Amino acid sequence: MAERLRSSVATRLSRYLRVARRAEKDGLASISSYEIAAYTGVNPTQVRRDLSAFGRFGKRGSGYRTDLLGERLRSILGADQTRAVVIVGAGRVGEALLGSQFADTQGLEVVAIFDIDPRKVGKTVGRLSVSPVSELERQVKRHGAEGGVIAVPERSAQEVADRLVGAGVRALVNYSEALLKVPSGVSVRTLDPAGELLSMLTQDV
Repeated sequence: MAERLRSSVATRLSRYLRVARRAEKDGLASISSYEIAAYTGVNPTQVRRDLSAFGRFGKRGSGYRTDLLGERLRSILGADQTRAVVIVGAGRVGEALLGSQFADTQGLEVVAIFDIDPRKVGKTVGRLSVSPVSELERQVKRHGAEGGVIAVPERSAQEVADRLVGAGVRALVNYSEALLKVPSGVSVRTLDPAGELLSMLTQDV
């Protein structure tokens, strides 16, 4: 069972997990804190501090074993247990997320994708068939979905968030520009690629 982690720590550990799993798939037996830092944008000292807080992952000077690191991080994050998530919006973002198999190593399973456009309903995206938004609450409850991805226009995002939360979803990733209001106990993260790039460029300067 995952510990209750601070959001900032959980975010960094999730990035480390992604790097560890990719490195293992590429046949690398070990990876250093400097390499993890280079791929995640986190300072090497912070990487070592984060990992050391949960025990020993490797030997000084020889890096971290990718298989052990991936296994331990999955356990810490609760990714060794499959959690159901849904995607609302079968446009370019929704299709890209399913096509990228983003949940493969993170302990997540996308169980449904929804759209309001009747031309998209019934279309196959990845291994799923697009369901009408009218089915959202029923399918969220049926699958016990805990997470939701909002990939709809800004004007519709709050309504979608309200419906997901009302159906029992407690973690949201928002790809729209809307500033979502959610009740306490529900986490929401709005992704802003332009802001991230600006922040990175400012740090470089």
